[in-house]
Amino acid sequence: MAFAFPDSFRALLPRRFRDRRPRVAVVRLSGTIGAVSPIRPGLSIGGVAGSLERAFGMPGIKAVALVINSPGGSPAQSHLIHRRIRALAEEKGVPVIAFVEDVAASGGYMIACAADEIVADPTSIVGSIGVVSAGFGFHGLLEKLGVERRVHTQGEAKSMLDPFRPEDPADVERLKRIQSDVQDLFTGLVTARRPTLSKSENLFTGAVWTGRQALPLGLVDALGDVRTAMRARFGEKVDLRLVAEARGGLLSRLLRRGGAPGGIGLAEGALAAFEERAAFARFGL
Repeated sequence: MAFAFPDSFRALLPRRFRDRRPRVAVVRLSGTIGAVSPIRPGLSIGGVAGSLERAFGMPGIKAVALVINSPGGSPAQSHLIHRRIRALAEEKGVPVIAFVEDVAASGGYMIACAADEIVADPTSIVGSIGVVSAGFGFHGLLEKLGVERRVHTQGEAKSMLDPFRPEDPADVERLKRIQSDVQDLFTGLVTARRPTLSKSENLFTGAVWTGRQALPLGLVDALGDVRTAMRARFGEKVDLRLVAEARGGLLSRLLRRGGAPGGIGLAEGALAAFEERAAFARFGL
């Protein structure tokens, strides 16, 4: 039988024991997934593991809310984050609800599928269940500049898709097999986690939908936002407790501000910001 403190003594207790409001831990997962640059890291299991542990370890929580805003990125980091969320949810017996802001696409949607429910804004972009690799070829430029490329390897596939050499069809075929394997994992994961997916449309082409379009397709469960949805479920006094991300050290902060010698931090940070902006721009954001 639970012990109930008399009201006269409750005021003397620490706040965490006095507060009877239902509590929901909130974790923000925002940005591209994987290594953006050494001084501007994207979402990774190393970067979010602490926040997830603190969220699921918060005493007396009713749920964990994941607020996601990501255009995707590294398949490996997306899958690692997905698996960690599922492991903690099952270990703690806590329901997980994902809330999509601007976009949860590709790896961002894979992370959203770790939740028991997905809620999106009507204008959110979701989907992009596919695999993409992109790069540039510079061999023509080297010829014009009169520069000779010299590569020495052990292993015929070691210099696969070298951007300074003409594209090799065998390399492309090898890459396609890798992409196919990752795509099989991705589609299997989504199918297992989203049993209500519509069978009337192929959802695994890499296409995206708005939240309103995604709802009848089973890609999301409801439309809304974290505050409104949690109040409707747990009452007007629900305590949405944000779990802050860990901050980088002094050197990392100086580099982000451009404090590195010669402005290296500023230049690299600007390039990383441009690349991240381009990832969101693919979805019209």
